[in-house]
Amino acid sequence: MKLEQLRGSLAYQGFLLGGTALLTTAALALAARATDADIHAAEARDMKQSFAVVLTGQYDNDLLKDTLTLNGPNGEVTVYRARKAGQVEALVYKVSGNGYAGAVDCIMGIDRTGKITGVRVIKHRETPGLGDKIEAAKSRWIFAFEGKYLGDPPADKWGVKKDGGVFDQFAGATITPRGVVKAVKGGLEFFEKNRAQLLDGSAPLGGATHE
Repeated sequence: MKLEQLRGSLAYQGFLLGGTALLTTAALALAARATDADIHAAEARDMKQSFAVVLTGQYDNDLLKDTLTLNGPNGEVTVYRARKAGQVEALVYKVSGNGYAGAVDCIMGIDRTGKITGVRVIKHRETPGLGDKIEAAKSRWIFAFEGKYLGDPPADKWGVKKDGGVFDQFAGATITPRGVVKAVKGGLEFFEKNRAQLLDGSAPLGGATHE
């Protein structure tokens, strides 16, 4: 069969189309593989920066490689553990609450005694100018959790002032802070329930408890 006749045949057209598709797929796969490392590195940097914001002190391990996954009230929770000289000194994990416009995702840091070292909102869809005051860049409200633990305030005071709690609500937006307070309290309860596993079976420093 002559070349001109071959080019005009259906078999040749199908072969040409298939070959082009194969080459395109291969090129895309190579491009994806080449950028995967950069994407993962960027994600790791972002996570470490978030950890640094909600943790205090210095740690000598890679938190991204020291994780534990446990069942929480709303599904599995991945916990990142910060160590010093091999001992777990602090933890970071995500908690979620229900805001006015949907879920509000936060990360919280907690030290081995159960005190909160920091909380930050990482994702929400709340109303600008109202509910978005949960962001550290918009107000100081989120900093009120630092140093708190179950017992300070008492369990029945873990709420916004409108509900008899100690945390401020926002004018015209009570649902959002209420959801965040509930999520953070849930994060503390998660720690207390799983304390032994989270701390590798060890007790708080000096065996101390909050008075």
